[in-house]
Amino acid sequence: MNSSFSWEAFDRMPVVGILRNVPPRHMQKLFTVYYDAGFTTIEVTMNSAGAAETISTLGKMFGGRLNIGAGTVCTMQDLDDALSAGAQFIVTPVVAEAVIKACAERGVPVFAGAFTPTEIYRAWELGASMVKVFPAGQFGPAYIKEVLAPLNPIKLLPTGGISQENFTDFLEAGAKGLGMGSHLIPKALVENEQWEQLESHLSGFAEKYRHFKQQMN
Repeated sequence: MNSSFSWEAFDRMPVVGILRNVPPRHMQKLFTVYYDAGFTTIEVTMNSAGAAETISTLGKMFGGRLNIGAGTVCTMQDLDDALSAGAQFIVTPVVAEAVIKACAERGVPVFAGAFTPTEIYRAWELGASMVKVFPAGQFGPAYIKEVLAPLNPIKLLPTGGISQENFTDFLEAGAKGLGMGSHLIPKALVENEQWEQLESHLSGFAEKYRHFKQQMN
């Protein structure tokens, strides 16, 4: 049985950390550092080796503390494997209609990948909880702001090219969350087991977000 996705936790720190091909031996320490820094939501991409097993193991270790989801879900087989492993939310890189519909029917949050206004609207219409605008770095925050002018009810989650230097610009443009990979979790720090440096990096990002949120309130 999948535990429920916590929107309260996500709203507290609306960032989806993206993990791809992280060695299993690093996962427990990495997730501990990630959680202790104040992050709440993380995805393991299904095109990583042993993704389903990793999601299952992490769910047992961190269930109830972290939202643990599956990314790069393109097919119904991917979806079945992810949900069977205990994924609490689903992320697609494209407008995978069957996957989005199935998640909506089952009450599973799905962050569907799209880029053009037509794709974004279609993903939302199909039942996406949020629409992952990917690759967001190509056109930057201005694109998010312009898309939301006519499509303001849609919750956008820009992903790709988001960094500690520009993430507040995307939030100011109207994004309701952010998807971040190597800019948030540098691969070299994980591979070299530089946990103190990773903790400092993540804590710095979290503090910058909290400061931004205080200014916006």
